[in-house]
Amino acid sequence: MILGPCPTLQGRPVAARRGSIGSGSLPAYNRPVSLSQNQKKHLRGLGHALEPVVLIGQQGLTDAVVREMASALAVHELLKVRVRVGDRATRSQILSTLAERTSSELVQTIGNVGLFYKKNNKLPNVLLPDS
Repeated sequence: MILGPCPTLQGRPVAARRGSIGSGSLPAYNRPVSLSQNQKKHLRGLGHALEPVVLIGQQGLTDAVVREMASALAVHELLKVRVRVGDRATRSQILSTLAERTSSELVQTIGNVGLFYKKNNKLPNVLLPDS
């Protein structure tokens, strides 16, 4: 089978084809899950016994770290990330950017550690309570 260009997308700019990348809004299937307070409480309880899987050091947030985080979230759904950088503002900026770039939810931040959740639609490992 030979596939050609999509006739409905011809003549539109590339950014418009990919779900308004320039505007900052994500397509519906890439938006992070909004969790209720009860669900966050449940995830914090599950995440208490976890060890950090991804470590961010002096190099800061790189593309390799984002790729590693995305692959770890695909497998685990719930994981901890340790960020070892200088001040609190930089650390919170790195954690929020990481959540945005991986389309995950930052559940909790304690000191240098952030707890992230991203639902696996194919085979969920973590069951969330209803709101």
